[in-house]
Amino acid sequence: MSRKVVRSSKFRHVFGQGVKADQCYDDIRISQMTWDNFCSVNPKFVAMIVDASGGGAFMVLPLNKTGRIDMSYPTVCGHTGPVLDIEFCPHNDNIIASGSEDCSVMIWEIPDAGLTTSLTDPVVKLEGHSKRVGILCWHPTAHNVLMSAGCDNVVILWNVARGEAAVRIDTVHTDLIYSACWNRDGSQILTACKDKTLRVLDPRKGTVLIEKEKPHEGSRPIRAVFVSDGKILSTGFSRMSERQVALWDPKNFGQPLTLQELDTSSGVLLPFFDPDTGIVYLCGKGDSSIRYFEVTDEAPYVHYLSMYSSKESQKGMGYMPKRGLEVNKCEIARFYKLHERKCEPIVMTVPRKSDLFQEDLYPDTIGPEPSVEADEWFEGKDAQPILISLKDGFVATTKAKEFKVHKTLLKTTAASAGSQQDNNEEVQSLRKEVKDLKAAIEELTKRVGELESKH
Repeated sequence: MSRKVVRSSKFRHVFGQGVKADQCYDDIRISQMTWDNFCSVNPKFVAMIVDASGGGAFMVLPLNKTGRIDMSYPTVCGHTGPVLDIEFCPHNDNIIASGSEDCSVMIWEIPDAGLTTSLTDPVVKLEGHSKRVGILCWHPTAHNVLMSAGCDNVVILWNVARGEAAVRIDTVHTDLIYSACWNRDGSQILTACKDKTLRVLDPRKGTVLIEKEKPHEGSRPIRAVFVSDGKILSTGFSRMSERQVALWDPKNFGQPLTLQELDTSSGVLLPFFDPDTGIVYLCGKGDSSIRYFEVTDEAPYVHYLSMYSSKESQKGMGYMPKRGLEVNKCEIARFYKLHERKCEPIVMTVPRKSDLFQEDLYPDTIGPEPSVEADEWFEGKDAQPILISLKDGFVATTKAKEFKVHKTLLKTTAASAGSQQDNNEEVQSLRKEVKDLKAAIEELTKRVGELESKH
């Protein structure tokens, strides 16, 4: 008789912990809208959608501005309807996109020190949806490419630098789009739709590569994300309204690799996947807990690890990119949990005795440098993300990618050619100056030598 051995995993003892009260962001009127993404966070800022009269607004705070936030703190308030989704650009920590009920998408630039006055004018305004815009997702590797999905059942890919819609996918979805995300190199899009279908799309052609009808039998909303090796993890409901999590292999979409029932709560489970550790975190809307699972290649593929529980329910979650974590504390994930009136960071840690850098917990991770430009990507060039090491804690080695709005390409090439010419002229004049100075020094040295020889 074989003895059952507990599966060994370095993440078996991961535990979550809320930070102390003085490290929370307090007295913020979080939006009452019942949408998914109220919070976005990066190593510089945390942004939250707030209640606003006569339009929509969101607040952007420097990460270190914890404690009570004054009622008069400036907001970003250029939308004429409530803001439904916000997302920081992965390639420039000062750029954030917002989608709103006013059918528009706006791109904002936040100063390094945070806002000192309210921001009403966006850098770019993207108009193309006929109904409210509820989902935004920046391309993971291409610079200035943004995907938006609206309640008009349309997905638009924007070339943000030109301020124009480059691809419009409007014939594929027959009903409301619940979620949309990119794969690791941004060569495919995964959408979950109210017509009970998961679709993998070719983003440039707008065609369906593969689809799966009824991944979950229930009629309540489903969500889906790409996990490692191109597999797909979905969350949804059974016919009896039990919450489920399933893993699919798109090469064989007939049967799920695994399908597990979790509980009978009614909140939609939002999945956050960490490709470095293979852990997926499930945060239920209205829940007071975060469940986390490890996704591996061996059955049952999705292994339950543990659960972080607290007393208060969450209205939304922000997920910090890997480069914003404290590696010396063995922190493998950090969530920003939204309550009614505050935002509380929750830290996920692997208990380790050593203070040294734990290489097995921190493989090279996606850095802030894009690997392809927008125009190249739309022409068909795919590129893997550029990875960075977290060994010395993340340090920005390159200046954040400049965010320029190019109305026409002609203008930019002419402008860049002009500046290049100016640069060449400047270099020439500097060289001449140096040459003249050298000649003057030689002359003076000669004269000093002559005078010294006379005496």
